Amino acid sequence: MTALYYALGVVVFVLAILISIGLHEFGHLIPAKRFGGRVTQYFIGFGPTLWSRQRGETEYGIKAIPLGGYVKIVGMLPPAPAEVDAPVGPDGRPITRMRDTSTGLFTQLVSDARAAEWEIVRPEDEDRLFYRMAWWKKVIVMAGGPTVNLLIAFFLFWGLFAFYGQQSVEVAEGPPVVDEVSACVIPYDAAAPERACTDADPPSPAARAGLEPGDVITAFNGTPVTSWEQLRELIRGNADGSAVIDYERDGRPLSATTSTTVELRPDPDSDATLREVGFLGVTPVTRVVTEYGGPLYTLRELGGMTVDSIRSLVELPVKVVGVGKAILGLEERAVDSPVSIVGGSRFAGETASAQDFPVGDKIASLVALIAGFNLFIGVLNFVPLLPLDGGHIASALWEAVRRGIARLRRRPDPGHVDAARLLPIAYVVGVALLVMGVVLIVGDLVVPVSLQG
Repeated sequence: MTALYYALGVVVFVLAILISIGLHEFGHLIPAKRFGGRVTQYFIGFGPTLWSRQRGETEYGIKAIPLGGYVKIVGMLPPAPAEVDAPVGPDGRPITRMRDTSTGLFTQLVSDARAAEWEIVRPEDEDRLFYRMAWWKKVIVMAGGPTVNLLIAFFLFWGLFAFYGQQSVEVAEGPPVVDEVSACVIPYDAAAPERACTDADPPSPAARAGLEPGDVITAFNGTPVTSWEQLRELIRGNADGSAVIDYERDGRPLSATTSTTVELRPDPDSDATLREVGFLGVTPVTRVVTEYGGPLYTLRELGGMTVDSIRSLVELPVKVVGVGKAILGLEERAVDSPVSIVGGSRFAGETASAQDFPVGDKIASLVALIAGFNLFIGVLNFVPLLPLDGGHIASALWEAVRRGIARLRRRPDPGHVDAARLLPIAYVVGVALLVMGVVLIVGDLVVPVSLQG
């Protein structure tokens, strides 16, 4: 039965991602058609075609490799600059059109891309070419796809926050009650749930002081303590100095003397920064709080998640290198390393098949996983680099700025931006994305990250 639930979780996740991809491409297709553009293909997946059907002037279909999708809009690339004003022949191509004879690799690739683009242009398409659309129409067409992903993420998170709520762990109010006492001092970068104390690890200051779970700390070095936050700041500021701890155990006032030790610990203002602070070795009693919210609450939470996604994108190349080293056995794979759709499927399967995990919690976890993937896909596609949607958006915005400046200076219209000139960047970015995708897929198969640790 566990295997069946695992498979069900994988199927649900994969289908949800495929539906998200399909809706993403509809986000391009619908405005493109509405603005008069000619769309010849709408496909989910890449590689060999598994199924397709012609509807009007558009072929709809599914391909074998479900790692994305595409919409073919005629006229994405303009002809070579010398051909823009050339007469169009019966085949729809400029009569004076000549192939670039340069032997440069990228120049030839750009020339071939232009040629392939104009192979499907018909005489009646002259006013339907994408590059001839108004800049704002091009922005709407290209932003439609990733915007759909962001909307999917918003509505999924909204439903999650409204009906299930968001659970967070908070420290109980009032004087800090000890929940756990560290038996030893473990360096922060080595700390992990499975890390046990060894003979080489010194006992923690709290253990030397004889503190036990349930003790209520009332004062630290003579300063009355009323909250965990206050106690933490007192401990951190004590460095390796002497510490007199007043506490209550079963209602009896007690006192103990120890000395805190200096350790590298996270800075409260930045989880990414470590600094030397005093360390005692106690954790407070906490409680789980469930918070419900509507659309405004969701927007606020989504804003924070978007910032985290942008930060993850910046760190992505470095983390993918770490996954590559893990594949080669040079280091352990980090638990917070990025995953591909294969890793996401594993997470979904583990969530669905987890024992002693309420069904409601499983559904909420799957919804959050699907919403998170959509958020990341949306943010990724807004990166202003070709071949991502953001690259086309940036080109259209630059066209608007360039034409606006020309009007202000009363100079001739500079015309449409030639996106083909950015194809060398697109090829480099495309190869980089492909390599990172392959590394993550191999990593998820060879050294997978597991929710179960």
